[in-house]
Amino acid sequence: MATTTVTHPLLPDDTPAFVVHGYDFGARIWRRAGSAAARAVPLRLLGRDSVLVRGREGVELFYDEGRMRRHGAMPAFVQEVLFGHGSVHSLDGAAHRHRKATFLDVAYENAQVERLLPHLEREWRSEVDAWLSGGTRSAYDAAVGALGRAIMRWAGLPGTADAKTRWAAREAQIVDGFGVPYSPEFALAGLNRWWSDRHARALIEAVRAGTLHAAEGTALHEWAWHRDPDGQLLDPRLAGIELQNVLRPTIAVARFVAFAAKELHERPEWRERIAAETAERGRLTAGPLATAFAQEVRRTAPFVPMLPAQAIVDVELDGEHLPAGGRVFIDILGTDTDERSWERAAEFDPERFVGADDYESIPAFIPHGGGSPATGHRCPGEKIAIAGLAAAIAALSDPRLAISGERLGVNRRRLPTKPASGGVVRPASVARCPFH
Repeated sequence: MATTTVTHPLLPDDTPAFVVHGYDFGARIWRRAGSAAARAVPLRLLGRDSVLVRGREGVELFYDEGRMRRHGAMPAFVQEVLFGHGSVHSLDGAAHRHRKATFLDVAYENAQVERLLPHLEREWRSEVDAWLSGGTRSAYDAAVGALGRAIMRWAGLPGTADAKTRWAAREAQIVDGFGVPYSPEFALAGLNRWWSDRHARALIEAVRAGTLHAAEGTALHEWAWHRDPDGQLLDPRLAGIELQNVLRPTIAVARFVAFAAKELHERPEWRERIAAETAERGRLTAGPLATAFAQEVRRTAPFVPMLPAQAIVDVELDGEHLPAGGRVFIDILGTDTDERSWERAAEFDPERFVGADDYESIPAFIPHGGGSPATGHRCPGEKIAIAGLAAAIAALSDPRLAISGERLGVNRRRLPTKPASGGVVRPASVARCPFH
């Protein structure tokens, strides 16, 4: 195949189209390629020529640290608000692997995931009880609280349940507002980032001063005493940012919970199967069917549309040549639903994940990034995310509860998005007034 260049002088800037079309932007760009089999297509974002890639081949290129780097690729307004200044997401090479090792110790080890399960069980049973008592929180709002309290207790953070719920709401709003720089919600996300950074820094300083105990092995302890490659303790502000980068991604799973509520409402047969599994096992966590359903939600739900990287050498994919310094975007949603990578890609079918325990080996399954968690940029908290989502799905499948079909539509232009209502949940015995 002849090699072409990514420089297209007549190519219009696609930034306005991205703002207008949101999650459908990638599909529009792929139509430009003129082939459903295309693995790379040129585009121009923020005035710079780039390449959009997808599928197994795109994943192999994008997550190859010998050819790609992340530092400087993410727009500053996203990096600063969502991840924090100087966070692991902006690092590459040895510096990235060194700091990533602490994330792996804290969140990726199976023992750490197992330690979280009782907290998830407790918090989701509490939310079920609240709904049965007439509580009106949506599935999304309940998930922000339940996941936030669970992960903060697991991380060794002090404070009351209400205080944890309030901080979780701030972290959830950071995720909700970072992608809308044209909106007041973005300014609120910046304010919540400032508050959260200050609070997290205070926790780190209290541990170091000996006024707050942090049990060894908890995220609070590990980040308070994390040292850089030169043996120096991280600046307390930066240590607090990385502590949040353990907490916030778990809280962000609440958006997947809202999508799970929508899918469960539309698939009552799966609710029944998961409810029966939960009753037989006697617990909400780690059910195989609930986990398979969670994986399919992660595959299909519009969450992260794409991610950027910068080529450090000349690269080529599917006839598109990109010189060193150019930007490559991986189409996350387009890869997770790629017709060449998945059978019946457009169909929601949790059966495809039943028994598929080694999800990291599926090259085109990248809702939390691709490659190796240890050596690449795949999220080390993915196991925790799956555990939290599966527990939520088991809770939402409780036959004593009903998931309403009202306002489950999704605005695909907004980034990030979720079903409009967040998933309204009520006791199954409560009849809905026809006038409301």
